Amino acid sequence: MSAVEFKGPILITVGMLLLYYAFLMNILRTRVRLHKKYQKEGKKFDRYLSGDREMLAADRIQLNLLEHMPLFLTLLWLTAFFDNVENATCGGTIYLISRAVYPFLMKQKLGREVPGRILLSTVFGYGVNIYFAVRLVLSIF
Repeated sequence: MSAVEFKGPILITVGMLLLYYAFLMNILRTRVRLHKKYQKEGKKFDRYLSGDREMLAADRIQLNLLEHMPLFLTLLWLTAFFDNVENATCGGTIYLISRAVYPFLMKQKLGREVPGRILLSTVFGYGVNIYFAVRLVLSIF
């Protein structure tokens, strides 16, 4: 087995890591912008206690990715090794795209109600994980 055989899963894994750091940078950008905004208004910005909806959205975007990343990457690589690299690459691409569009579906602010449109991203992500799990179970029988 060579790295070339696993090019798809490797690129998807790197893409997930880049997406994770892009979401972290979004948190930093949001925090700095809100700090300046609050300072201009003569208020003190507290990232964790202010309840600012923009900060909440930025945090949830990154944390949602982080919460699901270990399961996805585990299933991606198990599928690549024990089932089929092409299936892993196809499913992984769908998953990566669904995670990349998540912030655009969430929008900039998050309130008490989670926007229904983010279910689109979530359904595709869960679907890929279920697909991988089923493929793995079938591959043992």
